[in-house]
Amino acid sequence: MWGMSDTSPSDTPETSGNPDFDAMARDIAEVPAVEVIVTVAVNLMSAAAVKLGLTEEGDAFKDLDEARKLVHALAGLLDASATEISSFHAAPLRDGLKSLQLAFREASLVADEPGKGPGEKYTGAVYG
Repeated sequence: MWGMSDTSPSDTPETSGNPDFDAMARDIAEVPAVEVIVTVAVNLMSAAAVKLGLTEEGDAFKDLDEARKLVHALAGLLDASATEISSFHAAPLRDGLKSLQLAFREASLVADEPGKGPGEKYTGAVYG
């Protein structure tokens, strides 16, 4: 007999394929907001680089429409959080964003007007 519960010890959320949201919430509660923001920004940058064809796989996963969305989201996140994460964290992220914006401009067959490229709503026009 398993006590008051009808589930066996092997039916815990971790082993039954269901995530343990309580444990996940406890884990994330210990992470400072700056680290969460920077991690999300780095993930957006990495995904954008893949969609721009800037990885070892090259053009295998290139998708400029998807890259535009990711770069735009990254620019919005950095714009909204710049005062919260300090220039120590923001400066390299802004540099990475600019590199992605320039790579997007270079990869595009039809150039966006200055100020109309991905994320330029937040950063202003980007020039090489």
